[in-house]
Amino acid sequence: MAMESQQTIEPRLPTLSEMQQWTNVIGRAQQLLMEHAAGVAGHALPFDAEAIAGIQTSFADEGLALWQRFIDSGGLLREQPAAPPADSPTARRDRRFADPAWTQNPFYDLIRQSYLLVSDYMTRLADAVDGVDPKAKAKLRFATSGMLDAMAPSNFAMMNPTVVQKTIESGGENLVKGLKHMLADMQKGQLTHTDGAAFELGRNIASTPGKVIKETPLYQLIHYEPTTPRVLETPLLIFPPWINRFYILDLTPEKSFVKWAVDQGISVFLVSWKSADASMKDLIWDDYILHGQIDAIDTVRDLLGVPSVHAIGYCVAGTTLAATLALLTARGEADKVASATFFTAQVDFTQAGDLTLFIDDEQLKLVDQLSSSGFLDGRYMAATFNLLRGRDLIWNYVVNNYLLGQDYPPFDLLHWNGDTTNLPARWHKDYLIRLYRDNLLVTPGAISIDGTPIDLSLIQTPAYVQAGREDHIAPIESVWKLTEHLSGPIRFLLAGSGHIAGVINPPSAGKYQYWTCDEDQPSLADFIAHAKETPGSWWPDWLEWITGLTPATVAVKGGRRPGKGRLKALEDAPGRYVRQR
Repeated sequence: MAMESQQTIEPRLPTLSEMQQWTNVIGRAQQLLMEHAAGVAGHALPFDAEAIAGIQTSFADEGLALWQRFIDSGGLLREQPAAPPADSPTARRDRRFADPAWTQNPFYDLIRQSYLLVSDYMTRLADAVDGVDPKAKAKLRFATSGMLDAMAPSNFAMMNPTVVQKTIESGGENLVKGLKHMLADMQKGQLTHTDGAAFELGRNIASTPGKVIKETPLYQLIHYEPTTPRVLETPLLIFPPWINRFYILDLTPEKSFVKWAVDQGISVFLVSWKSADASMKDLIWDDYILHGQIDAIDTVRDLLGVPSVHAIGYCVAGTTLAATLALLTARGEADKVASATFFTAQVDFTQAGDLTLFIDDEQLKLVDQLSSSGFLDGRYMAATFNLLRGRDLIWNYVVNNYLLGQDYPPFDLLHWNGDTTNLPARWHKDYLIRLYRDNLLVTPGAISIDGTPIDLSLIQTPAYVQAGREDHIAPIESVWKLTEHLSGPIRFLLAGSGHIAGVINPPSAGKYQYWTCDEDQPSLADFIAHAKETPGSWWPDWLEWITGLTPATVAVKGGRRPGKGRLKALEDAPGRYVRQR
């Protein structure tokens, strides 16, 4: 049967009994939420009776006003929806409801506004819990937010006008294609975000020329080919996080931090960590410090005959770099590192964000169960990070991939995000307990490495601390605390965007902005109040800082070329460790 391509199904006006059913559903959902909250806290939750009464009254009034507007405007017979009050929660902008039908079609407009009203109501109820442990309250709010994201009408085929229209136009082919996507994801145990076939390591991703010049059971060391006749005398050694593949710093050539740094005349070395297997079950944090970072630092120093290196630590590798600096300081070897740059790294976990909600006795038991083979499958870690931004990283793709049956876009960053790595079980649990849960790293002497107690406050190494304004993994408040525990000169920089895009922002892209202060500030609030905003990439700011510390250059010859010094080339970059699954 032929149908107009722009036609949208016009549902009928709900009957009184159907409206009563939805009212009952909302009430039952509220009851389930309260029961869940009581379970989280371990006892009946105390509420401010006056606050609850106010929330319930407000919900009833707004709900009645919503229906009244719907009826007064003619319901399904009106041509345009009645606009909600400007301060109403239903007036929020929301990408899930970008399709004009959500506002132009009366029935979908009613669904949208009803959902937003219920979301606001349940969120306010969760916030009204009082007199309980702050972490329990935060868990309740996180669970409430996750539940509300899951029950959004945009996630259901027959309630989403975009999906309905696509189904009509394609004769249902979108649902068949979406089913294929879903079954494929179920088979591999991971949500797909992008077209993995579009990228190949060493060809159009992780393709900066270089050689692997050292391999240990823990890492491969990559030395990148210089592109300038002279380079900084003090080399750069990059430590990516081992919870991800290193090539987040070497994506496509136009986005690669590694290539950009090489082109600026820097001798660049990078550690490619091995994805954990059963042979690495006994590895602990000491191994990543002693046999990982310090070993790599000494290797580069000896190869080039230089006294020190510039070091970069990203995320967990930045946390570890701080411990490495503390150990070197305790040993009287701090001068092995000329400067330390921290990309979205934390050392004080008192304000570490929603990730802390995943660390309690129950979660640690689950980690033990999932790590029975000696390592944690990286897909579980990826799922955890996706849950932190479920609306963007889960439900958005459920709609696009499964309901609309769209083709996967070729996106290098999302390809990297889905390329998971495994974690050594003992290291992972120890890291969660000692750092995230017990916050021992910032207590002088509370942690010992190779028998030596460490103290972050003794570190005098010049530091560049970068944070992301919208970082949901390492919140800016948490990253800022690095400045409170290190004693050397520090340059703090706040970059636009989040944990990944805030770091990977090449100058050629002309995106985002960053904030800096010429004078040291006593607090993050003071920094924000006095910071100067600069449009574009922050990479040139970092380059000016690092070249200002060690401006001397040398000619590119001998060991400055990969494989031409005492360490011969073992294979071409990006090496075999990054390819192992």
